[in-house]
Amino acid sequence: MGLDDKGRNVVINHLGAAKEHTGRLIRNEELQREGQMDQAQAKLGAAAEAAKDGLGKS
Repeated sequence: MGLDDKGRNVVINHLGAAKEHTGRLIRNEELQREGQMDQAQAKLGAAAEAAKDGLGKS
């Protein structure tokens, strides 16, 4: 995985934050949870990328 995957994780994280915030504003708990899940997915992806970078794999 490379730079594309790292960038994808950043985008997913930001979109998730926007979904969560929108869910809070319109009082839609499902949208809010979806945004939180997107952010968690992005954080896991970023952690995997960091682990691969630490091992010297790309």
